[in-house]
Amino acid sequence: MGLAARALAITDREGAELEKLARAHSTPRQGAPRARILLLAAAGISNCEIARRLETSRPTVLDWRKRFEAERCDGLTWVRPGGGRKPSISAEKVRSIVDATLPTKPVNTTPWSCRTMARAQGVSPATVQRIWNAHGLQPHGVKTFQVSRDPEFVDKLTDVVGLYWNPPDKALLLCVDEKSQMQAPRRTQPGLPLKKGRCGTLTHDYKRHGTTTLFAALNVLDGTVVGPCQARHRQQDFVKLLRPLDKEFPRRELHLILDNYSTHKHPKVRDWPAKRPRFVLHFTPTSASWLNLVERCFRELTDKRIRRRVFHSVAELTAAIEAYIENHNQDPKPFVWSATADRIIQKVSKCKALLETLH
Repeated sequence: MGLAARALAITDREGAELEKLARAHSTPRQGAPRARILLLAAAGISNCEIARRLETSRPTVLDWRKRFEAERCDGLTWVRPGGGRKPSISAEKVRSIVDATLPTKPVNTTPWSCRTMARAQGVSPATVQRIWNAHGLQPHGVKTFQVSRDPEFVDKLTDVVGLYWNPPDKALLLCVDEKSQMQAPRRTQPGLPLKKGRCGTLTHDYKRHGTTTLFAALNVLDGTVVGPCQARHRQQDFVKLLRPLDKEFPRRELHLILDNYSTHKHPKVRDWPAKRPRFVLHFTPTSASWLNLVERCFRELTDKRIRRRVFHSVAELTAAIEAYIENHNQDPKPFVWSATADRIIQKVSKCKALLETLH
């Protein structure tokens, strides 16, 4: 047992902060032992005893007592200039790797990989990976996008988003579209079932048994879907979706959100609602069908009912789609639009400005 040392003077606030640093899981590796040294010193424990309990040296205890008296809690978690392990990769090499990643491509391949970049720069693949992670670089990743060039983009966007945020009083808002060319595939071989340590399997090849098209109308208010399947994808098939809506809601004003597909703008399709003033058509901007909430419903249908399934006929596929819609309508969950028109316009404007600088 060492000689009794003068108790380290700390305030109640500093004591609480030291206790927090000593216990917190997110504390830097060096911070917790330093906080424990100071807490024991504040309790009047001798320097030798502190060193023995924490398996460190007496000079270390003395150093941190002295540093705390000079810098208080602010000096616990930062490393003094010149301290710590010296970097093995120079700043110039890091800059060279980053600069080579951004504008260039490797010879005869599309994206840089850790190994191709490591060979080109004379470092290890692990070094390249650490540098990419530190700078947020992902050469292997790519995301698709398309900026609308519609000259009436702002007006159409404001119209559609305004309907989501403030739908007309006593009117019905419907998002209408078709999911075309849905195939009824039968796999050439049966897949293996799901088991512990192995996911289910499907053969990559399949035999086609025909296609069907789903014409769907999503009720934005309650989330229900009206969706007959048709064998073909024509303007008269689209009108077959509108007629049941006319009969089901004979006295209500119906606002329909549509994209710019040619079927929706066929003269016969435009004449049909023109003769029924209750039907008001709202078109999304060109190349902006993502504004139509029914696309979100189509994704749910694909993920939950069609993908990874086997269908031996179009009739079987149609029955599965109708069963999904019926089950969905028993407990519908409406999709809530959260983005404002101003926020979307701001993002699109930034994207257009960036594209113009690149070209």
